[in-house]
Amino acid sequence: MRKKILSLILASVMLLSMTACGRNGNGSTTGTTGNADENLKIAIVSSPAGVDDHSFNEDIYNGILAFLESHPGSTVTPVQETTGDTAASLAAVADIVTDYDVIVCCGFQFAGIADIAIQNPNIKFILVDSFPSDANGNEVEVDNIFAMCFAEQESGFFAGMAAALETKSGKVAVVNGVAYPSNVNYQYGFECGVKYVNETEGKHVEIVELPSYAGTDVTGADVGGNYIGSFADIETGKVVGRALIAEGVDIIFAAAGTAGSGVLDAVKETNGVMFIGVDIDQYDDGFDGDRNVILTSAIKVMHSDVEKTLNAIAVGFFGGGNVTLRVDTGSTGYVNAEGRNQLSAATIEKIDAAYELLRSGDIVPAANFNGITPDSFTWKH
Repeated sequence: MRKKILSLILASVMLLSMTACGRNGNGSTTGTTGNADENLKIAIVSSPAGVDDHSFNEDIYNGILAFLESHPGSTVTPVQETTGDTAASLAAVADIVTDYDVIVCCGFQFAGIADIAIQNPNIKFILVDSFPSDANGNEVEVDNIFAMCFAEQESGFFAGMAAALETKSGKVAVVNGVAYPSNVNYQYGFECGVKYVNETEGKHVEIVELPSYAGTDVTGADVGGNYIGSFADIETGKVVGRALIAEGVDIIFAAAGTAGSGVLDAVKETNGVMFIGVDIDQYDDGFDGDRNVILTSAIKVMHSDVEKTLNAIAVGFFGGGNVTLRVDTGSTGYVNAEGRNQLSAATIEKIDAAYELLRSGDIVPAANFNGITPDSFTWKH
Protein backbone atom coordinates (compact mmCIF):
# COMPACT_ATOMS: atom_id res chain seq x y z
CA MET A 1 0.00 0.00 0.00
CA ARG A 2 2.89 2.39 0.78
CA LYS A 3 4.15 1.90 -2.78
CA LYS A 4 0.74 2.78 -4.23
CA ILE A 5 0.51 5.93 -2.10
CA LEU A 6 3.98 6.92 -3.27
CA SER A 7 2.96 6.38 -6.89
CA LEU A 8 -0.02 8.70 -6.44
CA ILE A 9 2.27 11.38 -5.03
CA LEU A 10 4.58 10.95 -8.00
CA ALA A 11 1.58 11.25 -10.30
CA SER A 12 0.73 14.59 -8.76
CA VAL A 13 4.25 15.89 -9.21
CA MET A 14 4.48 14.59 -12.77
CA LEU A 15 1.17 16.03 -13.92
CA LEU A 16 1.92 19.47 -12.47
CA SER A 17 5.23 19.50 -14.33
CA MET A 18 3.53 18.32 -17.52
CA THR A 19 0.90 21.03 -17.35
CA ALA A 20 3.70 23.54 -17.06
CA CYS A 21 5.46 22.35 -20.19
CA GLY A 22 4.26 20.77 -23.39
CA ARG A 23 6.37 18.46 -25.52
CA ASN A 24 7.06 19.43 -29.10
CA GLY A 25 7.76 17.08 -31.95
CA ASN A 26 11.47 16.64 -31.23
CA GLY A 27 10.95 15.70 -27.60
CA SER A 28 11.95 19.02 -26.05
CA THR A 29 9.59 21.06 -23.91
CA THR A 30 8.16 24.52 -24.20
CA GLY A 31 6.51 26.34 -21.30
CA THR A 32 3.24 28.21 -21.61
CA THR A 33 2.00 30.71 -19.08
CA GLY A 34 -1.03 32.92 -18.90
CA ASN A 35 -2.91 35.18 -16.56
CA ALA A 36 -3.89 33.63 -13.25
CA ASP A 37 -7.65 33.31 -12.96
CA GLU A 38 -9.33 31.86 -9.89
CA ASN A 39 -12.77 32.32 -11.50
CA LEU A 40 -12.93 30.00 -14.47
CA LYS A 41 -15.96 29.37 -16.65
CA ILE A 42 -15.70 25.66 -17.45
CA ALA A 43 -17.75 23.53 -19.83
CA ILE A 44 -17.62 19.75 -19.89
CA VAL A 45 -18.76 18.30 -23.21
CA SER A 46 -19.71 14.63 -23.18
CA SER A 47 -21.52 12.28 -25.49
CA PRO A 48 -23.77 10.49 -25.44
CA ALA A 49 -24.29 9.38 -21.85
CA GLY A 50 -23.86 12.68 -19.98
CA VAL A 51 -22.02 13.39 -16.75
CA ASP A 52 -24.13 11.09 -14.58
CA ASP A 53 -23.20 7.83 -16.33
CA HIS A 54 -21.73 6.29 -13.14
CA SER A 55 -18.55 5.70 -15.12
CA PHE A 56 -16.17 7.56 -17.44
CA ASN A 57 -17.88 10.94 -17.84
CA GLU A 58 -18.88 11.12 -14.20
CA ASP A 59 -15.32 10.60 -12.96
CA ILE A 60 -14.08 13.46 -15.15
CA TYR A 61 -16.96 15.63 -13.91
CA ASN A 62 -16.06 14.78 -10.31
CA GLY A 63 -12.57 16.16 -10.95
CA ILE A 64 -14.12 19.46 -12.03
CA LEU A 65 -16.42 19.49 -8.98
CA ALA A 66 -13.41 18.93 -6.72
CA PHE A 67 -11.72 21.93 -8.34
CA LEU A 68 -14.84 24.05 -7.74
CA GLU A 69 -14.76 23.23 -4.03
CA SER A 70 -11.45 25.07 -3.71
CA HIS A 71 -12.37 27.72 -6.31
CA PRO A 72 -15.95 28.73 -5.46
CA GLY A 73 -15.88 31.61 -7.94
CA SER A 74 -15.58 29.14 -10.83
CA THR A 75 -18.51 27.49 -12.57
CA VAL A 76 -19.13 24.40 -14.68
CA THR A 77 -21.74 23.80 -17.38
CA PRO A 78 -22.37 20.24 -18.61
CA VAL A 79 -23.01 20.03 -22.36
CA GLN A 80 -24.34 16.70 -23.61
CA GLU A 81 -24.11 15.65 -27.27
CA THR A 82 -26.48 12.73 -27.39
CA THR A 83 -25.61 10.97 -30.67
CA GLY A 84 -21.95 10.09 -30.16
CA ASP A 85 -21.30 11.06 -33.78
CA THR A 86 -17.83 12.55 -34.28
CA ALA A 87 -18.98 15.47 -36.43
CA ALA A 88 -21.79 16.28 -34.01
CA SER A 89 -19.38 16.14 -31.07
CA LEU A 90 -17.05 18.65 -32.70
CA ALA A 91 -19.98 20.86 -33.62
CA ALA A 92 -21.07 20.86 -29.97
CA VAL A 93 -17.65 22.20 -28.99
CA ALA A 94 -17.57 24.78 -31.79
CA ASP A 95 -21.00 26.08 -30.76
CA ILE A 96 -19.81 27.05 -27.26
CA VAL A 97 -16.11 27.68 -27.72
CA THR A 98 -16.19 31.45 -27.16
CA ASP A 99 -18.41 31.21 -24.06
CA TYR A 100 -15.93 29.52 -21.72
CA ASP A 101 -12.38 29.76 -20.41
CA VAL A 102 -11.83 26.01 -20.28
CA ILE A 103 -13.54 23.23 -22.23
CA VAL A 104 -13.16 19.65 -21.04
CA CYS A 105 -13.85 17.08 -23.76
CA CYS A 106 -14.65 13.48 -22.81
CA GLY A 107 -13.67 10.76 -25.23
CA PHE A 108 -12.15 9.70 -28.52
CA GLN A 109 -14.89 11.36 -30.58
CA PHE A 110 -13.39 14.75 -29.66
CA ALA A 111 -9.95 14.04 -31.14
CA GLY A 112 -10.64 16.44 -34.01
CA ILE A 113 -10.79 19.55 -31.79
CA ALA A 114 -7.29 20.59 -32.90
CA ASP A 115 -8.53 23.04 -35.54
CA ILE A 116 -11.05 24.58 -33.11
CA ALA A 117 -8.33 25.04 -30.51
CA ILE A 118 -5.87 26.57 -32.97
CA GLN A 119 -8.53 29.08 -34.05
CA ASN A 120 -9.23 29.98 -30.41
CA PRO A 121 -5.78 30.23 -28.79
CA ASN A 122 -7.06 31.94 -25.64
CA ILE A 123 -9.31 29.03 -24.72
CA LYS A 124 -7.82 26.14 -22.76
CA PHE A 125 -8.86 22.60 -23.66
CA ILE A 126 -8.56 19.42 -21.63
CA LEU A 127 -9.00 16.31 -23.77
CA VAL A 128 -9.47 13.00 -21.97
CA ASP A 129 -8.98 9.57 -23.58
CA SER A 130 -7.59 10.80 -26.90
CA PHE A 131 -4.81 12.84 -28.42
CA PRO A 132 -5.79 15.63 -30.83
CA SER A 133 -5.57 14.95 -34.53
CA ASP A 134 -5.49 17.03 -37.68
CA ALA A 135 -7.93 16.84 -40.61
CA ASN A 136 -6.07 13.77 -41.93
CA GLY A 137 -6.29 11.93 -38.63
CA ASN A 138 -2.63 12.44 -37.73
CA GLU A 139 -1.77 13.00 -34.07
CA VAL A 140 -0.71 16.57 -33.30
CA GLU A 141 0.23 18.61 -30.26
CA VAL A 142 -1.45 21.97 -29.74
CA ASP A 143 -0.33 24.66 -27.31
CA ASN A 144 -3.74 25.11 -25.71
CA ILE A 145 -4.78 21.43 -25.53
CA PHE A 146 -3.63 19.25 -22.66
CA ALA A 147 -4.56 15.70 -23.70
CA MET A 148 -4.40 12.81 -21.29
CA CYS A 149 -4.74 9.17 -22.25
CA PHE A 150 -4.57 6.25 -19.88
CA ALA A 151 -3.13 2.79 -20.32
CA GLU A 152 -6.53 1.10 -20.00
CA GLN A 153 -4.93 -2.20 -20.92
CA GLU A 154 -3.28 -2.18 -17.50
CA SER A 155 -6.56 -1.76 -15.61
CA GLY A 156 -8.15 -4.29 -17.96
CA PHE A 157 -5.33 -6.71 -17.15
CA PHE A 158 -6.19 -6.55 -13.44
CA ALA A 159 -9.87 -7.12 -14.30
CA GLY A 160 -8.94 -10.17 -16.37
CA MET A 161 -6.84 -11.58 -13.57
CA ALA A 162 -9.65 -11.02 -11.06
CA ALA A 163 -12.18 -12.75 -13.32
CA ALA A 164 -9.93 -15.72 -14.08
CA LEU A 165 -8.95 -16.22 -10.45
CA GLU A 166 -12.50 -15.96 -9.09
CA THR A 167 -14.66 -17.68 -11.73
CA LYS A 168 -16.52 -20.81 -10.68
CA SER A 169 -17.84 -21.76 -14.12
CA GLY A 170 -14.53 -21.28 -15.93
CA LYS A 171 -16.18 -18.84 -18.36
CA VAL A 172 -15.71 -15.05 -18.26
CA ALA A 173 -16.36 -12.17 -20.64
CA VAL A 174 -15.67 -8.52 -21.35
CA VAL A 175 -18.35 -6.24 -22.83
CA ASN A 176 -17.50 -2.91 -24.45
CA GLY A 177 -19.35 0.07 -25.90
CA VAL A 178 -17.68 1.18 -29.14
CA ALA A 179 -14.31 -0.08 -30.44
CA TYR A 180 -12.49 3.18 -29.86
CA PRO A 181 -8.84 2.67 -28.80
CA SER A 182 -9.57 3.09 -25.10
CA ASN A 183 -12.26 0.39 -25.22
CA VAL A 184 -10.11 -2.00 -27.27
CA ASN A 185 -7.35 -1.42 -24.71
CA TYR A 186 -9.68 -2.56 -21.92
CA GLN A 187 -10.68 -5.62 -23.95
CA TYR A 188 -7.12 -6.60 -24.85
CA GLY A 189 -5.89 -6.02 -21.31
CA PHE A 190 -8.66 -8.21 -19.92
CA GLU A 191 -7.80 -10.98 -22.35
CA CYS A 192 -4.12 -10.75 -21.40
CA GLY A 193 -4.99 -10.93 -17.70
CA VAL A 194 -6.96 -14.13 -18.26
CA LYS A 195 -4.13 -15.58 -20.34
CA TYR A 196 -1.61 -14.71 -17.61
CA VAL A 197 -3.65 -16.50 -14.95
CA ASN A 198 -4.23 -19.52 -17.16
CA GLU A 199 -0.51 -19.95 -17.76
CA THR A 200 0.76 -19.08 -14.28
CA GLU A 201 -1.97 -20.89 -12.33
CA GLY A 202 -2.56 -23.87 -14.63
CA LYS A 203 -6.15 -22.85 -15.31
CA HIS A 204 -8.23 -23.16 -18.48
CA VAL A 205 -10.58 -20.20 -18.16
CA GLU A 206 -12.49 -19.46 -21.37
CA ILE A 207 -13.20 -15.94 -22.64
CA VAL A 208 -16.66 -16.04 -24.24
CA GLU A 209 -17.39 -13.93 -27.30
CA LEU A 210 -20.64 -13.53 -29.23
CA PRO A 211 -19.71 -13.42 -32.95
CA SER A 212 -22.63 -11.15 -33.82
CA TYR A 213 -21.25 -8.48 -31.46
CA ALA A 214 -17.62 -8.51 -32.64
CA GLY A 215 -16.02 -5.06 -32.77
CA THR A 216 -14.30 -3.18 -35.57
CA ASP A 217 -11.68 -0.67 -34.46
CA VAL A 218 -10.98 2.77 -35.93
CA THR A 219 -8.75 1.26 -38.64
CA GLY A 220 -11.46 -1.19 -39.72
CA ALA A 221 -9.77 -4.20 -38.14
CA ASP A 222 -11.87 -6.91 -36.52
CA VAL A 223 -10.98 -7.00 -32.81
CA GLY A 224 -13.57 -9.57 -31.74
CA GLY A 225 -14.96 -9.11 -28.25
CA ASN A 226 -18.53 -8.18 -27.35
CA TYR A 227 -19.39 -4.65 -28.49
CA ILE A 228 -22.77 -3.08 -27.81
CA GLY A 229 -22.15 -0.44 -30.49
CA SER A 230 -23.05 2.43 -28.18
CA PHE A 231 -22.16 3.89 -24.80
CA ALA A 232 -25.81 4.71 -24.06
CA ASP A 233 -27.87 1.73 -25.28
CA ILE A 234 -28.91 0.16 -21.98
CA GLU A 235 -31.33 -2.31 -23.54
CA THR A 236 -28.72 -3.79 -25.90
CA GLY A 237 -26.34 -3.97 -22.98
CA LYS A 238 -28.89 -6.09 -21.15
CA VAL A 239 -29.36 -8.30 -24.23
CA VAL A 240 -25.61 -8.90 -24.49
CA GLY A 241 -25.31 -9.57 -20.77
CA ARG A 242 -28.14 -12.11 -20.82
CA ALA A 243 -26.69 -13.86 -23.86
CA LEU A 244 -23.30 -14.25 -22.18
CA ILE A 245 -24.87 -15.55 -18.99
CA ALA A 246 -26.82 -18.07 -21.07
CA GLU A 247 -23.44 -19.29 -22.39
CA GLY A 248 -22.35 -20.04 -18.82
CA VAL A 249 -20.36 -16.86 -18.07
CA ASP A 250 -20.32 -16.07 -14.35
CA ILE A 251 -18.10 -12.95 -14.30
CA ILE A 252 -18.51 -10.04 -16.74
CA PHE A 253 -16.30 -6.98 -17.04
CA ALA A 254 -18.18 -4.13 -18.75
CA ALA A 255 -16.47 -1.04 -20.18
CA ALA A 256 -19.45 0.52 -21.91
CA GLY A 257 -20.50 3.73 -20.18
CA THR A 258 -24.21 3.92 -19.41
CA ALA A 259 -24.81 0.91 -21.68
CA GLY A 260 -22.84 -1.09 -19.13
CA SER A 261 -25.67 -0.59 -16.65
CA GLY A 262 -27.76 -2.84 -18.90
CA VAL A 263 -25.12 -5.55 -18.49
CA LEU A 264 -25.22 -4.94 -14.75
CA ASP A 265 -29.01 -5.35 -14.77
CA ALA A 266 -28.61 -8.72 -16.49
CA VAL A 267 -26.09 -9.79 -13.84
CA LYS A 268 -28.46 -8.81 -11.04
CA GLU A 269 -31.14 -11.02 -12.59
CA THR A 270 -29.05 -14.17 -12.12
CA ASN A 271 -27.73 -15.67 -8.90
CA GLY A 272 -24.06 -16.61 -8.92
CA VAL A 273 -22.97 -14.07 -11.54
CA MET A 274 -20.59 -11.22 -10.70
CA PHE A 275 -19.75 -7.90 -12.38
CA ILE A 276 -16.49 -5.95 -12.65
CA GLY A 277 -16.94 -2.19 -12.82
CA VAL A 278 -14.92 0.23 -14.92
CA ASP A 279 -13.24 3.65 -14.73
CA ILE A 280 -14.48 4.35 -11.19
CA ASP A 281 -15.30 2.33 -8.07
CA GLN A 282 -18.78 1.05 -8.96
CA TYR A 283 -19.39 -0.90 -5.77
CA ASP A 284 -22.37 1.22 -4.74
CA ASP A 285 -24.10 0.42 -8.05
CA GLY A 286 -23.91 -3.30 -7.34
CA PHE A 287 -26.48 -3.62 -4.56
CA ASP A 288 -29.42 -5.89 -5.33
CA GLY A 289 -31.48 -6.34 -2.20
CA ASP A 290 -29.22 -7.73 0.49
CA ARG A 291 -26.42 -8.74 -1.89
CA ASN A 292 -23.84 -6.90 -3.96
CA VAL A 293 -22.73 -8.23 -7.37
CA ILE A 294 -19.59 -6.08 -7.83
CA LEU A 295 -16.46 -8.23 -7.64
CA THR A 296 -14.09 -5.25 -8.07
CA SER A 297 -13.65 -2.31 -10.43
CA ALA A 298 -10.90 -1.54 -12.95
CA ILE A 299 -10.11 2.14 -12.51
CA LYS A 300 -8.48 5.11 -14.20
CA VAL A 301 -7.70 8.00 -11.86
CA MET A 302 -9.13 10.66 -14.16
CA HIS A 303 -10.73 12.93 -11.59
CA SER A 304 -7.50 13.85 -9.83
CA ASP A 305 -5.61 14.39 -13.09
CA VAL A 306 -8.36 16.70 -14.37
CA GLU A 307 -8.40 18.60 -11.09
CA LYS A 308 -4.62 19.09 -11.16
CA THR A 309 -4.77 20.44 -14.71
CA LEU A 310 -7.49 22.93 -13.74
CA ASN A 311 -5.37 24.01 -10.76
CA ALA A 312 -2.49 24.73 -13.15
CA ILE A 313 -4.78 26.84 -15.34
CA ALA A 314 -6.09 28.75 -12.31
CA VAL A 315 -2.58 29.85 -11.31
CA GLY A 316 -1.74 30.87 -14.89
CA PHE A 317 0.67 28.03 -15.61
CA PHE A 318 -0.59 25.74 -18.36
CA GLY A 319 0.96 24.02 -21.34
CA GLY A 320 -0.33 21.81 -24.09
CA GLY A 321 0.92 18.26 -24.41
CA ASN A 322 -0.07 14.67 -25.09
CA VAL A 323 0.56 12.40 -22.11
CA THR A 324 -0.21 8.73 -21.43
CA LEU A 325 -0.67 7.98 -17.74
CA ARG A 326 0.12 4.49 -16.44
CA VAL A 327 0.41 2.26 -13.41
CA ASP A 328 3.82 3.72 -12.51
CA THR A 329 2.12 7.03 -11.64
CA GLY A 330 -0.85 5.44 -9.89
CA SER A 331 -3.17 6.40 -12.76
CA THR A 332 -4.40 2.87 -13.52
CA GLY A 333 -5.35 0.06 -11.18
CA TYR A 334 -8.18 -1.83 -9.54
CA VAL A 335 -10.21 -1.57 -6.33
CA ASN A 336 -8.87 -3.64 -3.46
CA ALA A 337 -9.98 -1.45 -0.56
CA GLU A 338 -11.69 -3.32 2.25
CA GLY A 339 -15.45 -3.25 1.93
CA ARG A 340 -15.34 -2.11 -1.71
CA ASN A 341 -14.65 -5.47 -3.39
CA GLN A 342 -15.38 -9.17 -3.00
CA LEU A 343 -12.03 -10.59 -4.03
CA SER A 344 -10.35 -13.25 -1.92
CA ALA A 345 -7.17 -12.35 -0.06
CA ALA A 346 -5.26 -14.78 -2.29
CA THR A 347 -6.55 -13.08 -5.44
CA ILE A 348 -5.58 -9.62 -4.16
CA GLU A 349 -2.11 -10.90 -3.31
CA LYS A 350 -1.63 -12.28 -6.83
CA ILE A 351 -2.94 -9.14 -8.55
CA ASP A 352 -0.77 -6.92 -6.36
CA ALA A 353 2.26 -8.98 -7.33
CA ALA A 354 1.38 -8.49 -11.00
CA TYR A 355 0.87 -4.77 -10.32
CA GLU A 356 4.56 -4.52 -9.43
CA LEU A 357 5.53 -6.44 -12.57
CA LEU A 358 3.58 -3.97 -14.70
CA ARG A 359 5.25 -1.10 -12.88
CA SER A 360 8.69 -2.54 -13.60
CA GLY A 361 7.85 -3.27 -17.24
CA ASP A 362 8.15 -7.04 -16.89
CA ILE A 363 4.50 -7.29 -17.94
CA VAL A 364 3.27 -5.18 -20.87
CA PRO A 365 -0.33 -6.05 -21.83
CA ALA A 366 -1.58 -5.83 -25.40
CA ALA A 367 -3.19 -2.58 -26.52
CA ASN A 368 -4.95 -1.44 -29.67
CA PHE A 369 -1.84 0.15 -31.15
CA ASN A 370 1.21 -1.02 -29.17
CA GLY A 371 2.13 -3.83 -31.56
CA ILE A 372 1.05 -6.55 -29.13
CA THR A 373 -2.09 -8.65 -29.45
CA PRO A 374 -3.63 -10.91 -26.80
CA ASP A 375 -2.45 -13.90 -28.84
CA SER A 376 1.15 -12.66 -28.99
CA PHE A 377 1.22 -11.37 -25.41
CA THR A 378 3.98 -12.75 -23.21
CA TRP A 379 6.00 -11.51 -20.24
CA LYS A 380 9.37 -11.76 -18.57
CA HIS A 381 9.45 -14.89 -16.44
